[in-house]
Amino acid sequence: MKKAASLLVLVVMLITVSGLASAQTELSFWYHGAGNTAEGEVFQMIVDDFNASQSDYVVVVEDFPQANYNSSIVAAAAAGDMPDIVDIDGPVFANWAWSGWLAPLSLSEGATEGLLPSAISEYQGDLYAVGLWEAAVAVFARRSVLDANDIRIPTLDEPWTADEFDAALEALQATGEFDVALDLGMVWTGEWYPYAFSPFLQSFGGDMIDRDTYLTAEGALNGPEAVAFGEWWQSLFERGLAYGTSQDGADRDTCFIDNRCALQWNGNWAGAAAAEAAGDDILFLPAPDFGHGNIIGAASWQLGLSATSEHPEGVNAFIEFALQDEYFVAFSDGNGLAPPTKDAAGLTMNYSSGAAMEVFYELSEAQGLVRPVTPGYPTMALIFEKALADIANGADVQDTLDAAVDEIDQDIEDNMGYGFEDM
Repeated sequence: MKKAASLLVLVVMLITVSGLASAQTELSFWYHGAGNTAEGEVFQMIVDDFNASQSDYVVVVEDFPQANYNSSIVAAAAAGDMPDIVDIDGPVFANWAWSGWLAPLSLSEGATEGLLPSAISEYQGDLYAVGLWEAAVAVFARRSVLDANDIRIPTLDEPWTADEFDAALEALQATGEFDVALDLGMVWTGEWYPYAFSPFLQSFGGDMIDRDTYLTAEGALNGPEAVAFGEWWQSLFERGLAYGTSQDGADRDTCFIDNRCALQWNGNWAGAAAAEAAGDDILFLPAPDFGHGNIIGAASWQLGLSATSEHPEGVNAFIEFALQDEYFVAFSDGNGLAPPTKDAAGLTMNYSSGAAMEVFYELSEAQGLVRPVTPGYPTMALIFEKALADIANGADVQDTLDAAVDEIDQDIEDNMGYGFEDM
């Protein structure tokens, strides 16, 4: 009798445990960085910690190569089969929201407090995505090279002026010690062009679009300020100061490390290798000020909620759970990028007080400007990239910018203003 009673208790317990397990809701999470071991391991740590922290949801990660990720999302959206949790490149989130692929997040009050503004993606008043790290660009330099050529070392408060920067490039090229004075990374096509180079245009006083209305690029991308930028841009290649569009990929990877280019315009993801090569001689300098402030691009990969998810409460809970300094630190130490909070930055290997890349957090905070927050951005970015490549290769500046404006404005018209006419 006792055996029968014990067996009954055991059966009841097994049924209860089984019932609890089956009650857990699975949340699918698509991640863009298959092959990025360090970053992927941190995401898996967050997933494991979240799954262990509660009994309502189980997050399951699926990795995609970055080159195939966006096309996979597009296909999934067309099929109505989006994951619950989506990984989003910051500049395209507005397009995904407008396309109906994302739903606004509903995080607790104060959940995003302390994050860099560029890690918080809002569109038409709603929060759609938050970032767990931030990318930033700087001028990589060696103190000894600048000192040897009597070139002032700029600061955030006193960056190089346009004339100072140009004179520095000319002086460095004239030494004959370098292949080029400046490596811009022209071999990196795609998002690098608007991310890295539109801040130069904005510092000249232009932009990729009129941000007051988001309904036209007229005047912003082809006005006097934009033309002045285009003429300076073209002159860099005419004067042989920078590698052009035919740059070899190996030059991008090694020219600064091997001291074959005096300066390099590059991101913090490459900072650790540069600091290791240059040692105490390394400098990470702010963007030049071409007349309207020193500016760099902002917003990296972020997390959002699929509009087709049947479990928004779980997705919001997971994303909010991920917003912890310990995870920000782990990502930074793994991928080399800056944490999105000052407190986390102080705990990292590369961005803590006295560390070689400490300045990058300050550069993001002080100079960062997100790319235009419009659903039209992906098309605009491609048009901008082609225009800059054509100008670098000798095309007429005004004609090229006018043509780019016509293409952007036609796209806006074709898409009925992307919703901005109704605002």
